[in-house]
Amino acid sequence: MQENLGKDFSNKSGDLPMMEAIDNVAVDDEPTTQEAEQRIRILPGSNETAASFEFKNEDHTLGNALRYIIMKNPMVEFCGYSIAHPTEPFMNVRIQTYSGSSAIEALEKGFNDLIDLCDIVADKFMAARQDFSDKMEL
Repeated sequence: MQENLGKDFSNKSGDLPMMEAIDNVAVDDEPTTQEAEQRIRILPGSNETAASFEFKNEDHTLGNALRYIIMKNPMVEFCGYSIAHPTEPFMNVRIQTYSGSSAIEALEKGFNDLIDLCDIVADKFMAARQDFSDKMEL
């Protein structure tokens, strides 16, 4: 870690500048239907209003964001997540809802709300980036 101190990380190799590199990033990480089906499963012992879901190859990044968004839903009584051990590629999410709403609906709403939030953040970032680029050209 200390060997990085004082090093010049500026772009001298002729690669694209950071702003252009961001524009060239492909956003094609959409899993196929078959992959998506294999990444989430409902754990045994679940019912209509209380369910545990197991996510394969996910960690705290998705877990905490999803938990936060799901808890914003007024129909959700409890939402928590856990990762049994850092070496295991599984994250568990537990959702309990009030009667009149299902845990699966709460999970789907959580996914949609999180996607919407990410879209807003991306839009604001791109607008701020454009404002910065415009100021730098002056």
